[in-house]
Amino acid sequence: MDEGRAAPQAQPVAVQEAEEGPGVTTGALARRLGVSPTTLRSWDRRYGLGPVHRSTGRHRRWTDEDIAVVEEMCRLTTTGLPPAEAARLARKRLVVVEPVGVPRQTGRRAAPVSPAALEREYRGISRAATRLDAPTVHTLLSEAVTRYGLVAAWQEVMVPVLHAVGRKWEEAGDRYVEVEHLLSWHVSRTLQRAVAAVEPPADVPPLVLACVPAEQHVLPLEALSAGLDELGVPQRMFGAAVPVEAVSAAVRRTGPRIVVLWAQARSTASLPLARHLAETHWGVRGARGKPAVMLAGPGWAGRTVRGALHPATLPQALGQIARLYPEVSRDPAHA
Repeated sequence: MDEGRAAPQAQPVAVQEAEEGPGVTTGALARRLGVSPTTLRSWDRRYGLGPVHRSTGRHRRWTDEDIAVVEEMCRLTTTGLPPAEAARLARKRLVVVEPVGVPRQTGRRAAPVSPAALEREYRGISRAATRLDAPTVHTLLSEAVTRYGLVAAWQEVMVPVLHAVGRKWEEAGDRYVEVEHLLSWHVSRTLQRAVAAVEPPADVPPLVLACVPAEQHVLPLEALSAGLDELGVPQRMFGAAVPVEAVSAAVRRTGPRIVVLWAQARSTASLPLARHLAETHWGVRGARGKPAVMLAGPGWAGRTVRGALHPATLPQALGQIARLYPEVSRDPAHA
């Protein structure tokens, strides 16, 4: 060995990457998109969606433009487009494409659509959520509300995809928790932005919305809240797991016409609380008022309080509420 010559030192990984060329490797891009490297290579071979630049070692290096095209490919396939059609459109970098066979609708109500089209919608959202592709999840949820209307989008798209992701989480041994959280947040965001609420007359008593104590499943109550905005019914939303004292104080302070108590699980449904609110009065002697109580959610199944409303579905709940708010309801078709 020639001890007079220094041994060559290994180059840092960053230097090696730089010498191979700019861009992202196939493996890194696959992890980013939530697909397999084999899928990316297949798209390259079949549809010409591969990277333009290759290193001297013939390794694929994906530039920002290359990545934008395959991201669009992912988004389009989640809407139900066949891969070949999605690839053709992705190359043109179209931003918004309607799913095949589903015409865009305007307004709150849409023409009836086939179960297959709805299933394609929620499967696309589920795949996007699994990839943690938040922009696509948000876009698809918003388009579902525009296309089918708020109530149908909730019942036929959002609820099935939430159930599907929940089952995947349970079957995978508590994996995919991050997927469920991301999807729930975007469903909540979509519901809250679905309708521009109109300020009702000041003299109309509000409606109180609250989950019973220890109940954390608030999304169905948010769907009802969005539907009430669409009807034009004044409301006060208090959200998840509201303590008994807080619900009682809210009722006494606001004097609501209706109190909606949501219970997802039988273990959280509190009949004593429901009876207490049904017997709550306010106001001066001779002009005292009391609320109607609505028991909403599967937790109340088989349980009742005298005189309480007990809808089984979101349309039923909106219809019952609309009948008690005839002076502000803008959409009697719900009744």
